[in-house]
Amino acid sequence: MPGDQLSEVFDLVEVRGVVSGGFAMRGPWVSRAATGGRLKYLAIVCGRARLTTDGGDGPIELGRGDVAILNDRTWLELEGGDGDGPRREIEPEADFTRLVGADSGTDDIVIGGHVDLNPAGRALLLQALPPVGHVRGAAATAARLRGSLDRLLDEATGHRMGSAFAIRQYGQLLLLEVLRAYVDQAELPPGWLRVLTDERLRPAVGLLHAEPGRRWGLEELARAAAMSRTSFAERFRTVAGVPPLTYLSRWRMLLAQRALRDGDVRIGALAVELGYSSDSAFSTAFTREVGESPLRYRRRMRG
Repeated sequence: MPGDQLSEVFDLVEVRGVVSGGFAMRGPWVSRAATGGRLKYLAIVCGRARLTTDGGDGPIELGRGDVAILNDRTWLELEGGDGDGPRREIEPEADFTRLVGADSGTDDIVIGGHVDLNPAGRALLLQALPPVGHVRGAAATAARLRGSLDRLLDEATGHRMGSAFAIRQYGQLLLLEVLRAYVDQAELPPGWLRVLTDERLRPAVGLLHAEPGRRWGLEELARAAAMSRTSFAERFRTVAGVPPLTYLSRWRMLLAQRALRDGDVRIGALAVELGYSSDSAFSTAFTREVGESPLRYRRRMRG
């Protein structure tokens, strides 16, 4: 789709949604786990649960179709179920054996996963999301998310040929639907995810992404967004957290990292392609943003 900057960024930072496992329980239960600072999510396919984690304002009540996004947290506790007696301790498992025989009418059904990213993507996504996000499955905008969860559960419990492959694909789609629903429901912090979903700024951002090597000026970008120069600059900084040309510089560095990681382009040719006047100007900008020179980055990424 033309102008789909979000897909373009996802490809650059190698986003991969991984469904890691799940369980179905009835009666009182609790599950505790260390998250290791990863970007994780928990989806309540059926039933209800209460989530507690570090960095949150308090327990979060999760209902059917809800998803919690945990951004750089260190631990979580999830509890649910009705009835008397002690809560049964559920150990997180990296498979779907605890979903066998799940009853959507009586059980609490939970599916968990995480997001794999390259280092550049990790920095971007951690900055673009709050410590804890709550996506509400009951919202009208979450219909596709609820459908994705139902299909994933059906695949995880159906014992059909090729189910492992299908679950991997659903993991990608589930991540996308979670982010789509969250963008529709929440006020995002300033950052790349918010700027990519801002309708007023989309034409200007599209220009920056389409021609990163061009010497863009504020007047031209503001005109594309049908805004005055001052209004455009103020809105861009508010939404993206940085001025337009700083955003452009960071976008160039993402493109540079991919080119150095995956291709054999010469440093000089890459500098020209990305709009830098010399190898040294590009190397200085790259080192300032990435923390090491282009050549050292290429050697390290290629082992």
